[in-house]
Amino acid sequence: MKTQVIALALFVLTAGILGFYPVEHDAGANPGTTGGGQVNGGRDSGRPKVDVVFVLDTTGSMGGMIEAAKEKIWSIVSSMAAAQPTPEIRMGLVAYRDRGDAYVTRIYDLSTDLDSIYVDLMDFQANGGGDGPESVNQALHDAVHKMSWSQDVQAYRVLFLVGDAPPHMDYQDDVPYQETLVAAQDKGITVNTIQCGRDGTTRRQWETIAQLANGRYFQVEQNGSAVAIATPFDESLAKLSKTMDDTRLYYGGVEEKKRQNRKLEATAKLHEASSDASRARRAAFNASAAGESNFLGEGELVEDIAAGRVKLGEIEQDELPAPLQALSPADREVLVKESGKRRVELRQEIERLSMERADFLEQKLESMGGARASLDDKIFATVREQANKKGLEYDVDVPVY
Repeated sequence: MKTQVIALALFVLTAGILGFYPVEHDAGANPGTTGGGQVNGGRDSGRPKVDVVFVLDTTGSMGGMIEAAKEKIWSIVSSMAAAQPTPEIRMGLVAYRDRGDAYVTRIYDLSTDLDSIYVDLMDFQANGGGDGPESVNQALHDAVHKMSWSQDVQAYRVLFLVGDAPPHMDYQDDVPYQETLVAAQDKGITVNTIQCGRDGTTRRQWETIAQLANGRYFQVEQNGSAVAIATPFDESLAKLSKTMDDTRLYYGGVEEKKRQNRKLEATAKLHEASSDASRARRAAFNASAAGESNFLGEGELVEDIAAGRVKLGEIEQDELPAPLQALSPADREVLVKESGKRRVELRQEIERLSMERADFLEQKLESMGGARASLDDKIFATVREQANKKGLEYDVDVPVY
């Protein structure tokens, strides 16, 4: 079955790499860059790079699409990760509205910490707008110039512009999108456009933007046309994912623990506020080798000991995880081993239930006549075609749902 092939592919992907933590910015702020090619404390893994940025209209009419995006982010990244050779995937967001609204743009820089990106997306609420054109020019400019795009010449750098209203072309101090797209080409960034709804003016502008940036244009309904099917396995997978998260033990100095706490806070928020279906998709991704980077974060003790990167007895007392500091050295060793064993068991159970979930979804989709016009399928088809030019091959022809 196709969905079984997809799911199995995800479970054998090579581990992803560690990114940094995104920061929210209003228009005009620069989030800074990392060079885009260094990971895991500055070590470059040498695997193909995929940088994807979603530039999303967050005005009032976009509520349906925003909710669809919240549900589908884990499916989208899982589909992208199914390439061979296994890519390192970073994702970024630019939310935009218009002048006079609460903000013009908000920028969340490229990162492999998808939990934090997801929590940023959860905070998006559709509001403002309603007066026709929006600040598309500013949004595209910020996405091209204020993201830490990879410097690897072979990287697949892709931007998806998602909205339902055309750009303001009457702001005298704006940088017109035509100029920004020249810069995008110079940086090797492909720009695809997703039109929500059927406004004719938007269609013409979106088609032009895609043409100028060697991208693709496609149209979806106002609600996003995403496939979001609840399954009988979602609740169990969501609970298992939370339990597996609880096996993580972080160590390090003051600054490391600050970053780790931000990740833990993001994880806690998504477990509290996201749907069981979304957490089930995240569980399947995190249990796969491709999702290990997002699951583990930086300075995770159980993994680092197993990989031989650190020895428990060599870590300073105050840098140990809090649960270990009051224990004897022997008891610390026992707790770390038990955590690792429990994690393996949980991962195996998540993989088993994810396969059953995949079978259920395949049967459901067949009864619905497929989903070839869905947001999921159109994004995957676009990525599959464009990434192939960068040497990435997809052995499957449908996305992960």
